[in-house]
Amino acid sequence: MFMHNKRLMYTVRVSEPNPALATLMLEQFGGPQGELAAAMRYFTQALAEEDPGRKDMLLDIATEELSHLEVIGSIVSMLNRGIKGRLAEATEEEADLYMSLNEGGESHTTSILYGGAPALVNSAGVPWTAAYIDSIGDPGCDLRSNIAAEARAKIVYERLINVTDDPGIKDALGFLMTREVAHQKSFEKALYSMQPNFPPGKLPGMPEFSDKYYNMSQGEGDARGPWNEGAQWETVDDREDQGAVDGGDGGASVELKGEAASTVKAMAERLASDAASNPITGADLGAGPGAGTTTPV
Repeated sequence: MFMHNKRLMYTVRVSEPNPALATLMLEQFGGPQGELAAAMRYFTQALAEEDPGRKDMLLDIATEELSHLEVIGSIVSMLNRGIKGRLAEATEEEADLYMSLNEGGESHTTSILYGGAPALVNSAGVPWTAAYIDSIGDPGCDLRSNIAAEARAKIVYERLINVTDDPGIKDALGFLMTREVAHQKSFEKALYSMQPNFPPGKLPGMPEFSDKYYNMSQGEGDARGPWNEGAQWETVDDREDQGAVDGGDGGASVELKGEAASTVKAMAERLASDAASNPITGADLGAGPGAGTTTPV
């Protein structure tokens, strides 16, 4: 059961309307790293969580993320407050109103389409989608994904803080950014409270491959570090040893029996290419300057 408290979790103080800045703020309202995506990610994870401690944590944080959505949506709404009235009441000449909409950015998109309301789109106008939620139903995987999501959201908030000089907005964004740090710490603790937690899932890795590092991109820029050298790693540089690592021939095959085998053979024969031919094509017939070498007609 959810109950709404009319007080925002953090006070929103906007110095003056700024529709262009409002458009940028939408990144954390309806964007992939935004508060709605976070709330839905953690809420759906909580519904399926069997561990009572993690379930409670996920519900707490999911609900808090909804309060953050309210804060960032209120910022967007306040930044659009002036243009909302001018659009509705046509208080300016057309040219002046158009110029004010576009001043400093592509704010006209959200102003015209949504009337200055905080729409569930990102800063480029792309609608929010459930595809942003990448939960897979395994705590080891999902907690790691949550940690990364909080880290990405913090970086977006840092960037938003850097593009405004409004002290009230900076203050509110600083709070939201800091809560991303706190949530990351909670998720880290929850992850490491499961022992073992790596690798995710139940099945172990194949021991003959779990410590190998395949140096697949070779040439200038090759580097060594703790990710590919040391006692835990066996680096494979030889190109011959990077293919068919299972000891097989490196091919792909399937056993077909009876009619299936003859049908595939007949299809292959019917569609076989004549490597000895050099047919005249449409490109040859219509070739002009810049076509390169073509077959003589």
